[in-house]
Amino acid sequence: MRPYQWTKNIFFFGALVFDLKLLDIPSLINSIIGFFILCLISGTVYIINDLADVEKDRQHPQKRFRPIASGAFNERTATISAVIFPLLLLPLSFWLNVGFGWLMTLYLALQLAYSFKLKHVAIVDAMVIAAGFVIRVGAGVSVIQVARFSPWLYVVMTLLALFMAFGKRRQELFLLQDDTKKTRTVLSDYNIRYLDEMITIVAASTIMAYALYTFSAPQLPGNHAMMFTVPFIIYAIFRYLYLLHIKNNGGDPSEILLSDRPLQLAIILWGIAAVVIVYWDIINRFISPN
Repeated sequence: MRPYQWTKNIFFFGALVFDLKLLDIPSLINSIIGFFILCLISGTVYIINDLADVEKDRQHPQKRFRPIASGAFNERTATISAVIFPLLLLPLSFWLNVGFGWLMTLYLALQLAYSFKLKHVAIVDAMVIAAGFVIRVGAGVSVIQVARFSPWLYVVMTLLALFMAFGKRRQELFLLQDDTKKTRTVLSDYNIRYLDEMITIVAASTIMAYALYTFSAPQLPGNHAMMFTVPFIIYAIFRYLYLLHIKNNGGDPSEILLSDRPLQLAIILWGIAAVVIVYWDIINRFISPN
């Protein structure tokens, strides 16, 4: 179920943080419950994906060590788990919130389509990955009463997800070279030059979209202080490009996030700065109650 991949689900909390609901206990509880449901559903998708790709994973230099491909985890047990988890989690999703339940159903259906068909279609495979991230953000919106959440974050999330998806495809293509058809057939429809062009486009677009978000989103401070967080985003993107092109290490964004200290520092500093700016009035009242 790859718990390290659940770091992607942190975007679920976007609405909670940026709609000033972080200190609202009911909203916080709903978001935490929703986050764990999403993690378990996304974990189920990984089980299904590994079952669907077990033979190809066994020919991959890295994926052959995954539990199902290596034989460490029984395929029958994995199949039973892949059936039971959705039967338990989807009703729980609807119990939490009807809109959240439908979004989890859509997410699961989309990921199933990706596992069995769409990941073999060039460009569409990356767009489905991006759609999954947008659903994560939307799911976070659905479990709380949102008043000022900006749709700009959906745009930023889409572009950022495309950036990471194309980066991952590039790294896979670089590593596998002539063995693409044996492990992931869609890679034969890409080449390094094309992926570099796509990465350049979405990287620039992500920075621009985030910059526009910082001074146009309705819930942010009117003094546009959020623009001070733009350099952290620029550095994080440049750092990922550095790892991708110079260190040849851009395969899995989750693994990079958990291992690269400069990237971690940039994200932490961005998070601290963003929270302080968005919640400054509340912080100021706490510091100076008079």
